[in-house]
Amino acid sequence: MRGMEPILEIRGLTKTYKGGFKALNGVDLDIRKGEIFALLGPNGAGKTTLIGAVCGLVRPTSGTIRAFGEDMGANWRSLRARIGLVPQELATDMFEPVLRSVSHSRGLFGLAPDPGRIEAILKSLSLWDKRSVQIRALSGGMKRRVLIAKAMAHDPELLFLDEPTAGVDVELRRDMWKQIAEMRERGTTVILTTHYIEEAEEMADRVGIIRQGEIVMVDEKEAMMKRLGRTEAHITLTAPLVNLPGALASLPIALSDDRLTITYRGGDGAGQGKADVATITKELTRASIDYTGIDQHESSLEDIFVDLLEGRSSQGAVA
Repeated sequence: MRGMEPILEIRGLTKTYKGGFKALNGVDLDIRKGEIFALLGPNGAGKTTLIGAVCGLVRPTSGTIRAFGEDMGANWRSLRARIGLVPQELATDMFEPVLRSVSHSRGLFGLAPDPGRIEAILKSLSLWDKRSVQIRALSGGMKRRVLIAKAMAHDPELLFLDEPTAGVDVELRRDMWKQIAEMRERGTTVILTTHYIEEAEEMADRVGIIRQGEIVMVDEKEAMMKRLGRTEAHITLTAPLVNLPGALASLPIALSDDRLTITYRGGDGAGQGKADVATITKELTRASIDYTGIDQHESSLEDIFVDLLEGRSSQGAVA
């Protein structure tokens, strides 16, 4: 089981830009050692600003950041060497060959050359065969792999991935998911921002949702889906129904205009939703009402994300 102690502690972090725009508004966040943490939010929510503040690219207006138990402000240089960053933008020397570029990134953090380690990283990312190719000649997906290799070159303990699979195809995205999982298995703590909610659903241990510079919710992924998830079911009837059985009056169900479909929406947590659907079918059978099919759907993380951003779910952070 991954450790529960925080590897990163953020308290009251605020960033206000010239003109008064507040990109971060009192962010509190703990990241646990060894976890994959997915930070979800729309464009402009503050995800990249938050990462930039930790990595020294953005100067916070107020608040504190502690990494590995030490204050980032007082020990920035030594702590930054233990942090890796895969930026959203493809900002690298396009005329450098892959091997030289990745090796140079290791040297930037004062580490001795380690050709064997660099070779292992490039092979893990399917870049070894491209080691002599200039970065500018690579595909977009391969360029993004180079960014990951450069971030891994100094063996960081904490790795930030800012939209690492943006603009790459599904097959390459899944390959990157595998690499990220392997990083975690080696003990690296991974913080991931993404627009692809299926990435968070696939990989993350915990999920944080940020909106307008504020953390709306942080929770274990499974706990969040259980607590905020809902069930939707459509029951197709054999013949039009005049009235619903009285025993179902207390449930959140509706009858379609053509009286042929019963729709259920409710049940916070999948368990309650399934129980309610079972009650509906039992009552229909008891009332001799025939149905031909049930189309049942449990909330995905994307459903919960949209609900939270639209303010339809309860708010509040859970550590």
